[in-house]
Amino acid sequence: MTFKITSLAERPERARDVWEMADSWPEFVIADLVGSACFPRIAAELPAYVLFAEDERGEIVATAHSVPFALHAPGRGSLPASGWDQVLVWAFADLRNGVRPDTVSAIAVTVTPEAQGRGLSALMLTAMRDNARAHGFTEVVAPVRPSAKHLEPRTPVEEYVRRVRPDGLPEDPWMRVHARAGATVERVAPASMTVSASLDQWRRWTGLPFDTSGPVEVPRALVPVHCDVERDHAVYVEPNVWMRHRL
Repeated sequence: MTFKITSLAERPERARDVWEMADSWPEFVIADLVGSACFPRIAAELPAYVLFAEDERGEIVATAHSVPFALHAPGRGSLPASGWDQVLVWAFADLRNGVRPDTVSAIAVTVTPEAQGRGLSALMLTAMRDNARAHGFTEVVAPVRPSAKHLEPRTPVEEYVRRVRPDGLPEDPWMRVHARAGATVERVAPASMTVSASLDQWRRWTGLPFDTSGPVEVPRALVPVHCDVERDHAVYVEPNVWMRHRL
């Protein structure tokens, strides 16, 4: 099957279809407050950095979101420990203040559940790289969410990301896709995303009781969620891995 990849800048009439495309993200992940505030703005304010793939029927089966930002602006210079959240804040602060961007950050590559397993993630990552190059950038950075880390939530992320296969590629599947595209591991972002909510909210998201203080293993969470029964809240701080693509 062949796929047609386009940007929202070229096809703005598909904006609603892009937004409503089915995905498989865990519900608690999309409750991140920074993401909730900033992610919808990418399509509205940076449509050239929203790519989508259509199948032969014209159905949207994958998307790739990225943002340009000024990594080398005063006070920055290194990829932030607060990863995904911080780069979104920087990107829209730069846009608002008219700061010239020098780098593109990947934000999300999403494939519909029905289309997974067809190589679309790698295809969209390549399209994102090509799009950045076409806009005059020389590198793409990515706060990568290791796709199999949730199977080992108590393994330190620093240990997990060092694992490689005999061929030298990362053991983690999504990190491996980036590495095959030419990316190298830069550093861990230990607090890339933070989700804080009441215990009732966590119970609705996960179906778990959240009735004991301490770490709670949540399906598809990369690390345990910290539960505080006395204060009626739980906090998830997700680590990601910064990977750098030279174009």
